[in-house]
Amino acid sequence: MNKADIFEFFRRLAEDNPSPETELEFGNTYQLLVAVVLSAQATDVGVNKATRALFRAVKTPAQMVALGEDGLKENIKTIGLFNTKARNVIALSEILVRDYGGEVPADRDVLTTLPGVGRKTANVVMNCAFGAETFAVDTHIFRVANRTGLARGKTPLAVEKGLEKKVPQPFRVGAHHWLILHGRYVCKARRPECWRCPVADLCAFRPKSAAPKGRS
Repeated sequence: MNKADIFEFFRRLAEDNPSPETELEFGNTYQLLVAVVLSAQATDVGVNKATRALFRAVKTPAQMVALGEDGLKENIKTIGLFNTKARNVIALSEILVRDYGGEVPADRDVLTTLPGVGRKTANVVMNCAFGAETFAVDTHIFRVANRTGLARGKTPLAVEKGLEKKVPQPFRVGAHHWLILHGRYVCKARRPECWRCPVADLCAFRPKSAAPKGRS
C-alpha cells in the first residue's frame, strides 16, 4: 500500500467505528493490566467472564496480594494457563505495591520488567490506559498487516515497526483497535469475509471470498 491507500484504509475503518476500544472489561489501569495478562492465549470473552466477579472485589494491587494466589486461581480457573497467570499476577502486584506505590507505571520498558508482561501486553496498557501511539501486534494484527500488505513482516516485532513507520495521523492511537477488530470479525484467519470488507479494494489479498448466497 502507498501512503494514500494507507490513509484511506484507516479513514474507512474510523468512519465505521469512530471510537474503537478494547473488548476487555476493566475499571482502572491496574485491572486493565491484569486483564491483558490473563488474555494471553485466551479470548476476551473468556477473560471477561472470569474477571467480572474478581474485579468487583479486587481493584488494587494490594487487594490482589491480600486475595492470594489460591484465591485468584479460584476466580480464573476457567482461563487457560491459569496457574502460571495467577502466579504472575500476584508477583507483579507485589512489585507494584513495593516499588510503585500501587500504581501502574506509564512506561513500556518498566512494564515489560513485570512478571507475565511482554511487549504486546505493555503496548496494550500504554495505548488503552495512557493514550500512547503503540501497536500491540497480536495474531489478528499480524494476519491483517501481512495479508493486506499494510505492514508485512515475519515476526510481530517486524510488523510493529512497520506500523510505527506507516500509520499516519490522526489514526495512530486508534489503529491498534481497528486492526484487531477488523481481524477478529471481518478479516478472519480461515475465511476472510472480503464480501463485506470496507477496505477490500485497497487490500493485496487475492482471491476475494464470495458473498454467501442471499447476501450482497
